[in-house]
Amino acid sequence: MLMVLTGAAFLIFAQAFMIAPILPRLAQVFGSRVGLIGLAVPAYLVPYGVASLVWGPLADRIGKRPVIIVCLATFAGLTAATATATGAGAFILWRAAAGLAASGIIPVSVALIGDVVPYDRRGHALGWLFGGMAGGMAIGSTAGALAEPVVGWASLFLVVAVAAAIAAAFVAGTVPGQPRPVWSEPRRAVARGYLDLLADSRARRTYYFVGFNAVLHSGIYTWLGLYLHQRFGLGPIGIGLGLLGYGIPGFLLGPVIGRLADRVGRARLIPSGLAIGAFIALGLAAPAPLVVVAVLVTALSLGYDLTQPLLAGIVTDLPARHGQAVALMAVTLFTGFGVGSLLFQAALSYGFAVALTIFGVAALLAAAFAVPIFAGERAPRAL
Repeated sequence: MLMVLTGAAFLIFAQAFMIAPILPRLAQVFGSRVGLIGLAVPAYLVPYGVASLVWGPLADRIGKRPVIIVCLATFAGLTAATATATGAGAFILWRAAAGLAASGIIPVSVALIGDVVPYDRRGHALGWLFGGMAGGMAIGSTAGALAEPVVGWASLFLVVAVAAAIAAAFVAGTVPGQPRPVWSEPRRAVARGYLDLLADSRARRTYYFVGFNAVLHSGIYTWLGLYLHQRFGLGPIGIGLGLLGYGIPGFLLGPVIGRLADRVGRARLIPSGLAIGAFIALGLAAPAPLVVVAVLVTALSLGYDLTQPLLAGIVTDLPARHGQAVALMAVTLFTGFGVGSLLFQAALSYGFAVALTIFGVAALLAAAFAVPIFAGERAPRAL
């Protein structure tokens, strides 16, 4: 089960992150401004987050396996349709629709792991899943930039569509079906469940940091392609190589980080991840040669790997149905992804150095606040 879900997570993140490095190329193809075609990023991420509020409770009601299968199949069809776009507007609309379908795959997979894996081993399992996401980031951003000049942007989406259809078949054939949940509560119980989550102090502080972490990393990463293009004059292939390292730490170390969280807890790891993100943002703001920037981009993803998977582990331990708890995390995470892209774009009016400095200082403050806030998140064995 974990192997198949990790593969699906890899695919979803590969197609999401292959957009950023080819934004300049897409703007040229559609005859639009980079700022306009850049809206395709939040157009995908914001609906992704909002729709999770529906998919999570639905998975609690009818089961998680059918939701994952239907969402993967629908995502495959919508991704194939994206390849038919002839303008920036159509491209953005197809991305928004694909985000609605994709939102029922990874969040529901996280909830499924929360159902079947004990909390003291859940970090390791989630490490594999988030490692697949990190691998998708690394491969997607690089493969998109390197392959687009050869096969064209439309072919990239067609390949993803075929892979998603195959993944849906694998899920149907390998992920075990669980007994259908018996949930006779009225629909208003869904809204009450979300309100109960927000009333829990541990949940609130976790969701706050999920949102901030998303704003931090999405804001920086979305515009790294333009950053490399403007600062070093790189084309699509150069941008792809410059972003090659992003996601590699999580792909290689995701399970290790998860097992470490199971053993020592999350109290120190989460602030450390935020601090790494802060120092990398400040480092990118300073003048540096291309090879140093490539190393900083790689280290940036390590900051994400030390935060988001560990925050997800806390979410699956909240006193609520896993589908709802993870759905609220997903809407916070992906809305933060979209908002982060827009906020960084707004700060870009003052230049990359100013925008990166603003994000870096904000992350330093968040890391300082995280130390006392997550002080109680020690491993059960340590307690």
